[in-house]
Amino acid sequence: LLAAALAASWSAVAAPMKPLSVTETVEIKASPAKVWALSKDYDGLHKWHPGFAKDELTKGRNNTVGTVRALTIKDGPTFTEELLAFSEADHSYQYRIIESPLPLQNYVATFSVKPGKESTSVVTWSAKFTRKNPSDNPPAAENDEAAVKLITGVFQSGLANLKKKAEG
Repeated sequence: LLAAALAASWSAVAAPMKPLSVTETVEIKASPAKVWALSKDYDGLHKWHPGFAKDELTKGRNNTVGTVRALTIKDGPTFTEELLAFSEADHSYQYRIIESPLPLQNYVATFSVKPGKESTSVVTWSAKFTRKNPSDNPPAAENDEAAVKLITGVFQSGLANLKKKAEG
């Protein structure tokens, strides 16, 4: 009986979490150089994203792979992220969440600024992750849909404000 219970619990633990992803894109009526200048600093997310009050480096140097930042959400908690890749030439960077109160894990995101049509920029922010709660039936605030909705909202509000700042 004990062996059957252990086997059942082990298979539940061993089941891989469904990979989730979010990609948001915005076209901005400004040159890629201008948009990149506004958004490239790894320690500057709070300067253009309305959801963050503070962004400070706790390890490393700005825009250097391996650098860790502490992000403080407005009226909320702080979490840590690590810069995985940074390309000045390609106007892109990639980072991962190390520690966070968010209902997700294994989060890796990429942010890029590319030339669009007629002197515009196309900014793409994408992420892959899994939800934190391994249960087959997690509470509504911790299910796949909630995790995707949360990141979609973060990306949309950030990109909308970046567009406003770059075009303003």
